[in-house]
Amino acid sequence: MLLLISLILVGISVFIITSAVFIDEGQYKASEKLDDNVGKDKILQQGVILRYSRPFFRRYVVPIVSNMKQRGKIRNKYKRKLAMSGLTVIISPEEFYSFKLFLIIGFPVLFIGVKLLADADWPMTTMIPLAFFGFVYPDLWLSGKIKQRQEDIIINMPFAIDMLALCVEAGLDFIAAMAKVVEKARRSSLSEEFELLMKEITVGASRAEALRNLSWRVGLINITSFCATLIAADSVGASIGPILKALAIEIRQKRSNEVEKKAAKAATKILFPMMIFIVPAVFIIVATPLALEFMLAKK
Repeated sequence: MLLLISLILVGISVFIITSAVFIDEGQYKASEKLDDNVGKDKILQQGVILRYSRPFFRRYVVPIVSNMKQRGKIRNKYKRKLAMSGLTVIISPEEFYSFKLFLIIGFPVLFIGVKLLADADWPMTTMIPLAFFGFVYPDLWLSGKIKQRQEDIIINMPFAIDMLALCVEAGLDFIAAMAKVVEKARRSSLSEEFELLMKEITVGASRAEALRNLSWRVGLINITSFCATLIAADSVGASIGPILKALAIEIRQKRSNEVEKKAAKAATKILFPMMIFIVPAVFIIVATPLALEFMLAKK
């Protein structure tokens, strides 16, 4: 049984490599050239595994995913999630799905290798949950990236909107004020999004279109409210200085309320561990001398 499963997994691996022989070489070279010009700094900032495994997936696995009938569904499913995580420049939806397919095979193969090396009597059915975990794990990782990035944006947003309001009230136009915020603010996910917003406007997109794209990429209520307010002000020709100032106060108040809610929840969350670990230890420290004294007095 073990030999049969090993042969099946090896056969799938051979199929992937053989299929890659027939891919369009020009398309692969073009994608490599694109990496040299776009987002290379971001790629270098990623983990070692993603950085060095990405060429292999792009060369051998992505072409298979690109030829699948479900390619459109895959792209639509992961396009926005990758944008929300800030990984659009680093990895495409097809590449991300390739990781998922590879891990379905990779985890069981790793299990078989460890089993053979350790000469362990582990049940082969263990490969089923491992394959399932390999398919699900990239989605969990991506959700964690999105959450981490959104938290970073929420933390930096009050300061950025305050500075943007001050720059506009000082007489700078929207683009110049945004550039000043990107220059002076701490490097963060929000400053990266503002920088991308400026680039879109510079290459010809309208302010409203660039703001809608910003809202779509981030997927946060605060950013959506910020973009909708600026679009509405732009459509009626209103001055955005006072609007930004009021919006900064509102966002700061929301941030303060969220911190208070988290602090209130912390007391409830710590109660259960305290009852299990701290209270018994305190009880033992207090009660043990009394119990010993009582036992000695009885003798």
